Amino acid sequence: MSRTVVRFSVILKSMNIIFPVLASVLQAGSFVIDKIALSEFKVGYKTYNVISWPLISLFSFIAFLIFKLPLEPELFSFGITINLLALVFLSVVTSIIFYRALKNDLLGEVQTIGLFKNIPIVIFSGIIFSDERNLMVISSAVVASVAIAWSCYDPKYHRFKIARKTLPYLASTLVFAPMIPILSKEILMVWHPVLLSLVRNIAIAIIFLVIYYKEIEKVSSKALSLLFLTNLLTTVAGILYFFSYKSFGIVYTILIFSLEPILVRLASIFFLKESFTYKKISAFVVVLASIVINQVIL
Repeated sequence: MSRTVVRFSVILKSMNIIFPVLASVLQAGSFVIDKIALSEFKVGYKTYNVISWPLISLFSFIAFLIFKLPLEPELFSFGITINLLALVFLSVVTSIIFYRALKNDLLGEVQTIGLFKNIPIVIFSGIIFSDERNLMVISSAVVASVAIAWSCYDPKYHRFKIARKTLPYLASTLVFAPMIPILSKEILMVWHPVLLSLVRNIAIAIIFLVIYYKEIEKVSSKALSLLFLTNLLTTVAGILYFFSYKSFGIVYTILIFSLEPILVRLASIFFLKESFTYKKISAFVVVLASIVINQVIL
């Protein structure tokens, strides 16, 4: 193999990381703003969802117009429709549980728990998709998961130190969250990432408007400006996330996207004055090392 070909492959490989890294940076910034809106401006998780998802739908529609994508009936086959309905349902459930936990617990703690979903995502993705099976990636995910579990363990009381109100989020992380990437990839085999973002977000927005419409009046103008900014970041991050799923696969995206909780943890320490714990930082270092090793070797 010539040096030119080798250099080109190295450059192409380094570009693979751009989508998930940029998505993780944007989503990390969004989560910090979310925490400020939920805590400092006393925005409830019901109000957050009923305001945020219509905004996300609006931003997704703008992206749809920019890309000038076709919206044809053939795209809504029976299988795609079933997967889409399941994806919307799980997204609604996990959104409610996540933002309820985010309001009641520390941002860093919630992000640490969120890393638990990597293991079932990697396992189920490898079972369902043959192109996602990679022993190196699975081994790295297991090591990262053990490090996270260790960071949550409280030796004083011989138990995992997780707030009671955050336990539903832990359950949804292990049960529901791993199904979302798999359903997304199935749809993305046929759909454009921007189209999936638009249709999914509109469906979620409609559901929240129906069940939480009475909560719309309970938001201040200052909080609304924060919600506008955070949901703009979330929309762009979500579209990049889908692009990465479609182009590079679930496992690769999930590993790189593990940077997001690291960035959130650091931001929560500096901007939200949350406590610094060496165990949490050590766990994040292990996750980061797993990402780097996979990026260099694979």
